[in-house]
Amino acid sequence: MENKFLGLRTCLYRVPDLAAATKWYTEILGIKPYFEEVFYVGFNVGGYELGLEPEEGDKRAGLGGVTCYWGVDHVAEHFAALLAAGAKPFEVPNDVGSGIIVATVLDPWGNAFGLIHNPHFNLPS
Repeated sequence: MENKFLGLRTCLYRVPDLAAATKWYTEILGIKPYFEEVFYVGFNVGGYELGLEPEEGDKRAGLGGVTCYWGVDHVAEHFAALLAAGAKPFEVPNDVGSGIIVATVLDPWGNAFGLIHNPHFNLPS
C-alpha cells in the first residue's frame, strides 16, 4: 500500500439548524449543494467540499481549533459580503507577508470561515 495524501478534500462544519445553514451557505457561496440529505449537505467549492452536518452529542458547532481558508481573489470584498450576510468578524483582512492576505469570519453558528489570497498558488477557475 502506498501511503500518499491526495490533498484537502472536505472542510466540515457542524450546525444546529441544517436547513438554515444550507440556505445561508447557498447564498454566500452562490451555488447550490451537490448533495443534500437530512444528515449531511455538501457543496463543491472550486473542487473542494464544504460539508454541513447537524450537531449531535459532543459534536457541536463553533471554534474547534481548525480553520479552513477558502481561496478568493479579493479578500476585503468577500469579507465585507460575509459580514453583510450575517457573519461576525474574527480576523480582519491582513497581509501576512509575501502578498498573502487572510481574514476570518464566524458564520452564524460560530464556525470559523477563513478567506485567503495567496499569489503563490493558482486558484482553480
